[in-house]
Amino acid sequence: MIQISPNITQVEAPPIAEAVRWLDGMTSNRPLLNFCQAVPSYPPADNLRQEIARLALEPGTGGYTDVLGLPELRSSLSQHFSSAYDAEVPARRIGVTSGCNQAFAAVLMTIAERGSNVIMPLPWYFNHHMWLKMLHVEARGFPAFTSSLPYPDVDAAAALIDGKTRAIILCSPNNPSGAIYPAHVIEAFHDLAVARGIALIVDETYKDFREDKSPPHSVLSRPDWAGSFIQLHSFSKIYAMAGYRLGAIVAHESLLSEVEKVLDCMTICPPQITQRAVLYGLDHVSDWKDDKRALMRHRLDTLRQSFTRNSLNYELVSSGSYFAYVKHPFAGVASKAVAKRLAQELAVLCLPGSMFGPGQDDYLRFAFANMDAEFMPQLVDRLAESQNWSFHS
Repeated sequence: MIQISPNITQVEAPPIAEAVRWLDGMTSNRPLLNFCQAVPSYPPADNLRQEIARLALEPGTGGYTDVLGLPELRSSLSQHFSSAYDAEVPARRIGVTSGCNQAFAAVLMTIAERGSNVIMPLPWYFNHHMWLKMLHVEARGFPAFTSSLPYPDVDAAAALIDGKTRAIILCSPNNPSGAIYPAHVIEAFHDLAVARGIALIVDETYKDFREDKSPPHSVLSRPDWAGSFIQLHSFSKIYAMAGYRLGAIVAHESLLSEVEKVLDCMTICPPQITQRAVLYGLDHVSDWKDDKRALMRHRLDTLRQSFTRNSLNYELVSSGSYFAYVKHPFAGVASKAVAKRLAQELAVLCLPGSMFGPGQDDYLRFAFANMDAEFMPQLVDRLAESQNWSFHS
């Protein structure tokens, strides 16, 4: 038998794949309500798909590009990021990656080493934690929200920093809670990072689904941001191109030159056809993107309204962008037991809070981007139906 590295065996299994396997034991004959994975329920815009088809026939699109992406794409992203953040974001400080998960992995490999640590709010995004475990980098968690504060507390993070801390990691809008951190919160965390000589990494995969059109924060307009700030992006959600894999890193060029070494060993370069598709999309699908933002907002509004039912004992703790974080009513019962039973008996597929870090067993995550608004009341109907369950140890 081939020996497997303990660096991998000690890491949890991919959560989405595990949850989908629960359906093998499903006893319900109802239509599945799939709130498991954060993926749009619709395809890319028609004109973008036509452009992808055209690109597929171009003779050169199967070849490599620069490791950090096409120069023309980086230049276009410079213009768009500069506009979105009301700041100057030069192309030399932008690197293109094969998805935001790769961006995170490459950055962490570059700035952290075995035995170091990073500070992350709980609940945290499971892929972030999985990668840290593979690198033997300690994840030090602190609450992402409390009963009195809907966002992470800077002082709580500061108390966890020591000489081995390499970064504070925030995800806003948040996966799994959907919470959108106010600009002053992100800016305060950047102040802390500067004061303690570490990096602030902000994953903004879902930023395009914010309701507020003003910049998410002002960090990129600070003259010294590049020495302490790293921003990660994704094009999977806003363009409905999850399987095409494209993301980006905004960071100082000296850091990107080191990240480039990692990316070269991972995929050599991002897929050229996807880069050129996003380059087209940046200037040709604005109205479509606005329509999809409105669609997601309608789904969110309907979900929130559905959870106001008086008889419902499931509590909507946080919601936004693509996600709802819900406290289940079965005190002391493992969230995985609740989620698995919802899948098998009521055909509701969601993820247990335990997949998002310690202390999360009271919660479930529902990713609603895959479900039309008409299904939100049905979700609440089935959750209400589960409230008479009993669980035995």
